[in-house]
Amino acid sequence: MTQPGRILLVTGMSGAGKSTVLKSLEDIGWETVDNLPLRLLGLLLGTKPPEGASGDRPLAIGIDSRTRGFDVDAIVTRIKAMRDAGDDIGTLFLDCSGSELERRYAETRRRHPLALDRPASDGIARERELLSPLRRWADHVIDTTANTSNDLRLEIRARFDEGAVSAPTLTIMSFGFARGVPRNADLMFDMRFLRNPHWDSGLRPLSGLDAAVAAYVAEDPAYEEALSRIEELLLFLLPRYQADGKAYVTIAFGCTGGRHRSVHVAERVAARLRNAAFSPTVLHRDLRSRPDDSTEGRSAASKDRTGNELTRATSKGVIGIESEIGS
Repeated sequence: MTQPGRILLVTGMSGAGKSTVLKSLEDIGWETVDNLPLRLLGLLLGTKPPEGASGDRPLAIGIDSRTRGFDVDAIVTRIKAMRDAGDDIGTLFLDCSGSELERRYAETRRRHPLALDRPASDGIARERELLSPLRRWADHVIDTTANTSNDLRLEIRARFDEGAVSAPTLTIMSFGFARGVPRNADLMFDMRFLRNPHWDSGLRPLSGLDAAVAAYVAEDPAYEEALSRIEELLLFLLPRYQADGKAYVTIAFGCTGGRHRSVHVAERVAARLRNAAFSPTVLHRDLRSRPDDSTEGRSAASKDRTGNELTRATSKGVIGIESEIGS
């Protein structure tokens, strides 16, 4: 039978963070099983993976005092036997101070599994005594008393990430504000300060994928400095998102209609990130939408041929000077 390349038993005090640890291990490429009855452990380890599936992914098994058939002496005996048989098996014990565990149980309004009809402190003391041999036997001990969930997640990655997971799944999106902002964007940039190709009759039917539109937008005096700063910001942030364990990052660029400026900028930024060894997927949400003057917010008659707003002189002065926002 095919055995996992590495096995980790995750155990410890109830409320110390076992669920967070298992989820973190899963995120970095481990297979995880929680509260498996101990009598089924041998069956699990001897199961052959489905055809075509990888059989060398490390396996994490969560066990604690709630696990059916939980017996510390039996667990230690089983670990010794597996090591003697040549299996790569380790134990991670999660500890936490009694006062902090009491606070967590009070905050979540959950009952301790060993004190369903008594104060949580009684269950915590009983469990600590029960698990003390397993704590002494453990290969890894993490005290989560002062840790947030994020702190614990980062520590698990630092100890057990074997490089199974690459950088976050990166999406670069263009969209039109007139059609609603995307809900899943982690970072959003407004490109409506750039020259608007919509008001050029020759460019209106085209999109940000066309070279003529790209050249038009790039002529804006603010274009190069703004885009360079955005790109430098992303190159600074993305490695930190990866270090933090973020699985998905969506970066959205918006303009009014979502057809010209945002499309071009999304393509340019994606190219810059590819050159920096990232692998973004580009999504143009509103590229197929129909050009519409009403969507752009002002009639074409109020625009000159360069896309800049014309002013109207009145007896009271000049009115209608307003930066245009468009696609």
